[in-house]
Order: sequence, then C-alpha cells, then structure tokens
Amino acid sequence: MIEIVNQTDFTPPVEKISEIAKYLTQKEFEILICENEFIRELNFDYRQKDEPTDVLSFPLIGEMLGSMAISIDFVKSGSFEFQHSEEDEFLLLFIHGLLHLIGYDHETDNGEMREKERETIEQFSLPKSLIIRNS
Repeated sequence: MIEIVNQTDFTPPVEKISEIAKYLTQKEFEILICENEFIRELNFDYRQKDEPTDVLSFPLIGEMLGSMAISIDFVKSGSFEFQHSEEDEFLLLFIHGLLHLIGYDHETDNGEMREKERETIEQFSLPKSLIIRNS
C-alpha cells in the first residue's frame, strides 16, 4: 500500500506510481508532496542542510519501507527546465526516492543506483533527463 499525503494542488499520477512501485518493491511506503519551505525544514532537521531539495527519503526497517518527501516546486522547475510534463518530473523524482528507500545509495555505491534508475526510467518510457542530470 502506498499512502500519499499531498500538501499541494498537484494531482499525483497514482496509477503510474503504483505500477512503478510494484516493479521495484512489494513493501508499503509513504509519499509526502510538499512545497520548498517544508522540505527545507526536513532537510535541515535531518541532514543539517538549510536549503530545499527535490526529494528526501527516510528508510525504515521492517514491513514499511519508509517515507519520502517530494518538493512540488522542484517538480515544476524541473519540468520547465527539461521540457517535459510535471507528471514525468514527479515520477523521475519518485523513482529516485524509492530507490533510496529500497537501499540504493548513489553516494556510496559503484553505480548500481544509477543503473537501476536507468533501467526503471526506460521500463516506463520516462524522459532520460534524470540520467543526464546525474551522470
């Protein structure tokens, strides 16, 4: 089960979120869709970084994978910058956050997360901009 807590007027693509989630995991998790100010506070509280970010993941041990927060402001700016839909940008950030919840970490692995991102993006015919940004 996926719980979505939406603090914005963005309508998340629930069906596509579910498809991608089933592709990557069978565990439950939560998505918080928020604005930059709220994600900045989370980023400061948990990472001591006083700035907004696009997506944060909070893994848990047990039946529930954890929670992720996605900034709608980053969704909007990313979709404009990379010239694709807000839905596609949201899904790209969702994939990135979910991979972190599953246990991938691009800061410490040898490219495994990037490869899984690439595979998932291609599987769901999403824009390759996340791959390009992170290469």
